[in-house]
Amino acid sequence: MNFGTALELIKHGQKVRRAGWNGSNMFLVLAGGYSVLPENLRPHSPITAENLQDFGVKEMEIVPHIDMWTAQKTYMAGWVPSQLDLFGEDWELIK
Repeated sequence: MNFGTALELIKHGQKVRRAGWNGSNMFLVLAGGYSVLPENLRPHSPITAENLQDFGVKEMEIVPHIDMWTAQKTYMAGWVPSQLDLFGEDWELIK
């Protein structure tokens, strides 16, 4: 499948990957799309409760974005497709 179809699947909560990726078990997921109250911010967060107050907002909105489970068995926030990924025709759904 192409990236457009893969992106639609991601938007619906599915996991996708490229058959041509070098690492095994790599995949993409939809993340974000929720808000975090100041008291629920992670310790050592780069955005603090004080920052939110200074910005005049009551909670931190985490906008929807794509994250990746990597070949190194780590979670990478904020994946961005390459030109090859955008035009790849080897996208597949993980079931």
